Amino acid sequence: MRRTTSGAAEPRRSAAAGAVLASLLLGGCAAMPDSGPVSKVEFSQGAADKNLQVRVFPVAPNKGEDPRGLLAGFLDASIADEDGYDTAKKYLTEGAHARWNPEAGITVLAGDPAVGGGQLADDGGTTADLTASGTQVARIDANHSYRFADGETKLDFTFVKEKGEWRIDQLPDGLVVNQTNFRNSYRQVSRFFYTGGDTSAPSAHEVLVADPIFLRRRIDPLTAAAKALVNGPSDWLSPVVSTALGGVTVQKVTVDDSRAAHVEIGGPGYAGGPQFCQRMAAQFFYTLSDQGKGQIDRLELKGPQGTCWTNKTLSDQVAPGSLAGGSAATRQYYQVAATGQLMAAADQGEGTPVAGELGRAPAGGRTELGTVAVRRDGQRAAAVSADGRLLYLAGTTDGDTLGQPVLSTTGHPAKPEDGLASPSWDGRGDLWVVDHDAQAPAVRLVRDRTVVTVPVDGLAGTTVQSLKVSSDGVRVALVLKDATGARSLVLAVVVHGGTPQAPQTRISGLRTIAPLLTDVASVSWADTDQLLVLGKEKDRLQQLYYISTDGSQSTDAPLQGGEGMASVAASEGRDGGTVPAVLAVQTKENKIYRLTGNQWRELVLPYEVNSFSYPG
Repeated sequence: MRRTTSGAAEPRRSAAAGAVLASLLLGGCAAMPDSGPVSKVEFSQGAADKNLQVRVFPVAPNKGEDPRGLLAGFLDASIADEDGYDTAKKYLTEGAHARWNPEAGITVLAGDPAVGGGQLADDGGTTADLTASGTQVARIDANHSYRFADGETKLDFTFVKEKGEWRIDQLPDGLVVNQTNFRNSYRQVSRFFYTGGDTSAPSAHEVLVADPIFLRRRIDPLTAAAKALVNGPSDWLSPVVSTALGGVTVQKVTVDDSRAAHVEIGGPGYAGGPQFCQRMAAQFFYTLSDQGKGQIDRLELKGPQGTCWTNKTLSDQVAPGSLAGGSAATRQYYQVAATGQLMAAADQGEGTPVAGELGRAPAGGRTELGTVAVRRDGQRAAAVSADGRLLYLAGTTDGDTLGQPVLSTTGHPAKPEDGLASPSWDGRGDLWVVDHDAQAPAVRLVRDRTVVTVPVDGLAGTTVQSLKVSSDGVRVALVLKDATGARSLVLAVVVHGGTPQAPQTRISGLRTIAPLLTDVASVSWADTDQLLVLGKEKDRLQQLYYISTDGSQSTDAPLQGGEGMASVAASEGRDGGTVPAVLAVQTKENKIYRLTGNQWRELVLPYEVNSFSYPG
């Protein structure tokens, strides 16, 4: 299929409407007003999604095509829906055909590349050089992992005449594509790996962790996902995960009419017997289920030493999010501003105080409480004193009391925000907290009543303001503050080690995942591979964004929040298939809202509220 563009040459272009991959500000919103009634605002349903399924057919080079036309045709053919890139290779010399590796990665540009050069060399007009330049917005590496990019890039191409026709003889490995065509030709899915071993954990509970990747939409996506899985995790995630698929090769993936996937593999046998085969099958099952979007109910794994099968029921214990807390993690809690009481929210009107001391107003000299974080199972909570000096643990059943603090800040905070802050629970029962001591800021881990100081690699002059740890306990979102007071968002991995008596934990691999945001107010885990972020770009209003854990935007229709929004909350937990509502607290009047569908609805209460959150 030939498409024409402006200019003297006749290049081919993939015709697909798409959204800006790296840009975080898009149309479509659900707005929460600073005051007055909450109004309904429709989400944008523009042409981007509707046109993402445009099939692109490759076109071979025309006879007598000049270098500029040849380059345009090659770039189009290289992203066409063709397995093996056979047509694109027709634009190359025999030598380049043998050397070029299209699987080396993808350079994603903001728009079509600008082509420069084209002067013939002084060799009788048999060679020519062109450069393709543009603003790079992303890079997909050879292992299919996304990285944000920002800056100009220039790619060199050399052309020679071969058998009387111009052909490309020197070119960079990989593909070059504008972001519109990238959205048309590629989609994001996740592959899954097991949490790595933790020698300090009292008991091991493996769970699968999402590793987002980008694959071609229409070129055998199931086999592509399976092959990407056996290739191993992204460089960023690999230090904290493991795989049962070392040395495995994928030969074939098919799905039958009964919604069963059949995966044929080669390589090592099932060294651990049937149980090891089940571990392998679970990785394939969740990876292909994510790719198939509900099209797979069962997976059969066929290898050199036999067959095993799994489904959601059999692999549920290691399922992504199985440590998130289930239905308990979808319960909503708020804290009364005047008393610090922790309340379990109701659908309408006032909720009920949680059992135990956390649900009672302070009396008799009891410590006034500030931030409270409920454990994911709802059976326990962490509470920071109102002055930010002390951290308590308390149950949420009748008779539970605060007891003695498990941690105190190393400093002497003049105001609460200079002390302990941001308590967060992972699904293993570990509690994380930030100490804002100006002289010795730190992140601390509390396991039972053992406190571990957690080094954070790569802070580079910034300090940790807040954190949210994932349910699997191996990833953590950090809000960092620099010397100017600006707050940025990074995602990091958590490396566990040591012994049960002396646990050792380190945060490393800091990766900026929302670089276009100049200020980040709040972050929450919305799914096992997705964050909900409240932030703003320079000179723009504060807004809500769904961001994938690889840093790419997860949706084409972000939510818009007013400048009065102070914090947001989401949950990894699920009650059946229901996704919990987004929660928000408004700054001016301390009102709280739920986002139901595409409409913000106030939970009307007779008092002001400090926080509105889910467990975790």
